[in-house]
Amino acid sequence: MHLPHDAVLLRIFIGESDRWKHQPLYEAIVLKAREMHLAGATVLRGPMGFGKSSRVHTAKILRLSMDLPLVIEIVDAEEKINAFLPVIDGMMSGGLVTLEKVRVLDYRSREESPE
Repeated sequence: MHLPHDAVLLRIFIGESDRWKHQPLYEAIVLKAREMHLAGATVLRGPMGFGKSSRVHTAKILRLSMDLPLVIEIVDAEEKINAFLPVIDGMMSGGLVTLEKVRVLDYRSREESPE
């Protein structure tokens, strides 16, 4: 798969306990991104954070949270990301979605060797 040098980074900020059709929302989003042939997706788990409600979620042992912050990052061509936005809009009941232009320097799998 070719990824253009001028691409877009989609970031989706949600909570670990968010669900869609009885499965974790982050999992549903990543699987949908794969189904739509996006270049790739990564889910990052935050040890601490807060959102619109200002309620702090933390992984500290004395105050164990079952709803830690998650960030899903997806980089692809602007057209493909724009086509994906309505899909995630229908899956999310809350959260934050951001877009930013990025410059892709390299995109290859481990099996590929540089030319």
